[in-house]
Amino acid sequence: PTTHSVETILSKRLATRRRETSCADGFGEICPYFTLMRDTIDVPAERPLGPALRNGWREKCPRCGSGKLFDGYLKVRDGCDFCGQDFTHHRADDAPSWLTIIIIGHLIAPILLATYQVVDLPVWAHVVIWPTLAMVGIILLLQRVKGGVIAFQWSKRMHGFDD
Repeated sequence: PTTHSVETILSKRLATRRRETSCADGFGEICPYFTLMRDTIDVPAERPLGPALRNGWREKCPRCGSGKLFDGYLKVRDGCDFCGQDFTHHRADDAPSWLTIIIIGHLIAPILLATYQVVDLPVWAHVVIWPTLAMVGIILLLQRVKGGVIAFQWSKRMHGFDD
């Protein structure tokens, strides 16, 4: 690759904050492309994961925490009304459903086993109680988990959240 293409690739990939580097690293001798960028290297600004996940859990914009993240139950808005963050390129896909099933299963299974050992319920009661409890838990948790997945993607600059 030519020097120009390396500079272009680096400037597109790493573009928000500059960090000074010293020439005494010795990397110029090992990698000839480092000598071009040794004075300044573009480093993306850090996006804290904790506040982003909290905002996603509250169904708010992971960037500002003020705007709504959803238009309906699971329909993600095109963008934030307050800060203008674009959400059209998120890729939550099946991760929220998968995580919700894992969480609800791990919460209900021990309760089911403990109830089965302590109380002698008829089979029809088990058939009514546990699926109903699982569905209520999934309905309550799914939107919040999807908000958390989108917030995670934003925080880690995944799937187009790198601007």
